[in-house]
Amino acid sequence: MTMKLLLLISLFVGALTTTRAASTSAPLSPLIKSWLAGQTNVQTWSASFVQTRTLKSLTEPLTATGQVWFAAPSRFRWELGQPPETIAVRTVTNLLIVYPHLKRVERFPLTGKQAGPWRDLLAMLDAGFPHRATDLQDRYRVLSQTITNQTCALLLQPRSAAARRIMPHIEIDFDTNNFLLSSTELQFRDGSTMRNDFHDVRLNPKLPPKIFAPTIPTDYTVAEPLANH
Repeated sequence: MTMKLLLLISLFVGALTTTRAASTSAPLSPLIKSWLAGQTNVQTWSASFVQTRTLKSLTEPLTATGQVWFAAPSRFRWELGQPPETIAVRTVTNLLIVYPHLKRVERFPLTGKQAGPWRDLLAMLDAGFPHRATDLQDRYRVLSQTITNQTCALLLQPRSAAARRIMPHIEIDFDTNNFLLSSTELQFRDGSTMRNDFHDVRLNPKLPPKIFAPTIPTDYTVAEPLANH
């Protein structure tokens, strides 16, 4: 269950704790500082995406499509597949993983005694929308900053040793013209990768409240995998 949940919530960007490592980051370039300054204008964001997973055991990558919505500071909804096969929603008090075909919901609380590690994990999901340089640098070491055509690629390393054991590197790409997020790529310890390429991006769209407060049909089974942990 832990790995399945990790893969779902790492659709965007993830880590396990906010523990700092004794390492330094590369100085942020003026372009990166401009990108960070522009993130203060991001209140809501939505996009379609193509997800590509590469695995050593497969000769061809796996691809899927979906939709994502984000609302500052930390609300999100991911729908993977069309029609959705998996829906991940962060509400005020829970992370919900919905499997429509199975009529099943898995609920992970963000409050109470079990919330600590999961709340820390989910706090990293907005790494693509840091509002301050410290939001980025407190959680990640900036390894490199490269520009190709109109795309800036930030290669990051989680400062948490526990996170690095699973996910050594994360790449965040943004458009140098409008500073909008264009893609993310997660690089796992086993050599596999998960990349999300965003398109049809909308900045500050008006999002209905139900996006982040889904109604669970009465015939769905609701499970709490962490209830006995």
